[in-house]
Amino acid sequence: MLGDADLAALVPDRVFDGGDLDCGSGLALLIRENMREVPDGGVLELRSRERTVTDDLPPWCRMVGHEYLGRLPGRVAAEQRFFVRKGAGEAAAREEQALQADKERARQYEWRLRARSSGHLRTTVYCRNFQWHLGQPASFEAKDEHPSAVEALLGAVAADLVTGFVTACGQAQLAVDDVELTARGRLHDVLAHLGLADGDPAFAAIEVKLFASTFADPERVRAVWQETVRRSPLAATLAKAADFSARIAIV
Repeated sequence: MLGDADLAALVPDRVFDGGDLDCGSGLALLIRENMREVPDGGVLELRSRERTVTDDLPPWCRMVGHEYLGRLPGRVAAEQRFFVRKGAGEAAAREEQALQADKERARQYEWRLRARSSGHLRTTVYCRNFQWHLGQPASFEAKDEHPSAVEALLGAVAADLVTGFVTACGQAQLAVDDVELTARGRLHDVLAHLGLADGDPAFAAIEVKLFASTFADPERVRAVWQETVRRSPLAATLAKAADFSARIAIV
């Protein structure tokens, strides 16, 4: 590894911001993709705010044939700058093969969970090391013991967009102080769900609106929001099934 003075004097061949992603969230795949733009023996600088990268990156470099050079504090709190020298020859060839294999595994990945009835109007969902409770498919009550499945779906797309937007802002070097999103959903005919009509029980419209507090360039922030919506798995799916509206208000 290099000392701080030597690291500070380095001129990387490529710099990319991993935001708050960890290796399990696709960071390793992004590192490999960005390393393709670095010549053999060149240096990649990774900027990250995810604390696990400090422990995970050095052994990963040894495993794949790159040289971990060290890290420096970043420009903002919690950020670290990591420097990696790209391996040459066989190591570079192996990495290219590994990148293609990683991409194919990512394309074929399936998310799995199971759900079990666990009481009156209650289903327990189990996924990885998590479990949570959901109530009935839809509810008109002002207060319930558990959120309905409809609310869970709206909450999922809201979380998808909020987390995705904050991560994308970090990668774009845009400081955002506060982010909040509201979501509204309406069915074509809830009576069809209740068995009281022969209509369409599907969502007719879903509207989300994100509020972001920032002094950054509004046009850049809007561009990041539009890209976040475009890349959201849930927003993209729902937009194919319903009238999906995604707006942003910069405050």
